[in-house]
Amino acid sequence: MENPTKSRLAKISRKTNETDVSVFLRIGPFHETNDILFDTQIDTGIGFLDHMYYALAKHANWELRLNCVGDIHIDDHHTAEDTAIALGQAFKQALGEPRGIKRFGYAYCPLDEALSRAVVDISGRGYCHANLSLKRDMIGQLSCEMIPHVISSFATSAGITVHVDNIRGDNDHHKAESAFKALAVALKQAVELTGDTSVPSTKGVL
Repeated sequence: MENPTKSRLAKISRKTNETDVSVFLRIGPFHETNDILFDTQIDTGIGFLDHMYYALAKHANWELRLNCVGDIHIDDHHTAEDTAIALGQAFKQALGEPRGIKRFGYAYCPLDEALSRAVVDISGRGYCHANLSLKRDMIGQLSCEMIPHVISSFATSAGITVHVDNIRGDNDHHKAESAFKALAVALKQAVELTGDTSVPSTKGVL
């Protein structure tokens, strides 16, 4: 039986004709004595996307190194989508069989006038509803239509259920960032260790 208290880490490489993505992910909590964590390092070539991934890693208690060389001379779509897919794969691999975790998590996170809610289920079934009510075309070099798509691609690839909604807000930067922070805190809660090794499902499997 897999020990859920072991170090939960994954390394993913995903190369296509459009992108070359590498991900190292380690999911906390970190119990080792004198554990020295690498600084989170993210470089997708798209500044605002880096900012969202950094917020996700910081507030989910992840050690994350994510790098992508993509065809951003075309647009942001392939890089945003493929990094989210690779990150979802890494999350699924790092978590392993979901034993001894809470499974469900939810969070409300504000950023000034913006407030977002995220609810997650480590369900084994990829599904996402993301409504961020974004109005701008772009934030930096990231198109606003790609922001919920990143969350959806991550959820589908990770095989988890995610609902993220912006409840209120005026500034699209604030709305997007509060959404990623809420998702991070909900994920941190969902993978929290319970102290046993059971599968949190009436089916006995997820």
